[in-house]
Amino acid sequence: MRLKHLLGLGLVLSLLQACSGGGPRFVKNPVDDLVKNMTEVPDFSIILYDMNYDEEKDQYLHQYRILKEPVGADTLETETTDWLPVSASYFNEHIDNMGMTIVSKSNGTVDKKVSPPGYNQYVGNEKYGQWRQKSDGTSFWEFYGKYALLRSFLGYGYSPIYYGGWYDYRRNYYPYGRTYYGRGSNGGTRFGTRGSHVTGRSTRSTWNTKGSSFKSRVRSKVQRSSSRTRSGSRFRSGSSSRGRGFGGGK
Repeated sequence: MRLKHLLGLGLVLSLLQACSGGGPRFVKNPVDDLVKNMTEVPDFSIILYDMNYDEEKDQYLHQYRILKEPVGADTLETETTDWLPVSASYFNEHIDNMGMTIVSKSNGTVDKKVSPPGYNQYVGNEKYGQWRQKSDGTSFWEFYGKYALLRSFLGYGYSPIYYGGWYDYRRNYYPYGRTYYGRGSNGGTRFGTRGSHVTGRSTRSTWNTKGSSFKSRVRSKVQRSSSRTRSGSRFRSGSSSRGRGFGGGK
């Protein structure tokens, strides 16, 4: 009986310590709220656009880009959120996934498989574009005129979206829930935090302006923190800034 009382007292003290700031802080996953707020939206993509660690506040941060197609609309609306606090465990879970889609919804079904931007919904979908063949026989994806801005919003710029990479992902990775980072031209990966898709984009991210020592320090810290607090999280809300929509004729 005494052991039970001691265990109960220990639990109460731990909770009081966490609430008073002496223990690990729990931060709610903001993506859950983003998904909840788009319950009535049948199709959307949430891309991990940028990330950072505030050393002064000891706070992990994410910024997301959202593509959504409202019910009955023939356009895609865009939105980039403010910086949102995330838990150490969630930051660690996606530390290699910057620039990628981390949640998507198609025809009312939410999919949490991490994928290269657009590979789950827009690339290969004849509603948004078509495959074109080059003179050397390779095929690449071409968005229709009304969705031409998708290429820029997804971060591709002038970089081709080849059929071979998309097919490899859809056949060998997506069915098994495996994350596809592709192959970059320099021998590294194409997608993800260290991939050429992110490191080579014209608008440099906050994360990529940080030095290698800072990144290594954050990686080590977040791995230690997330191993201690793998439970769920709480979050402080942030506002968001809306962007323009896509629309028009092919």
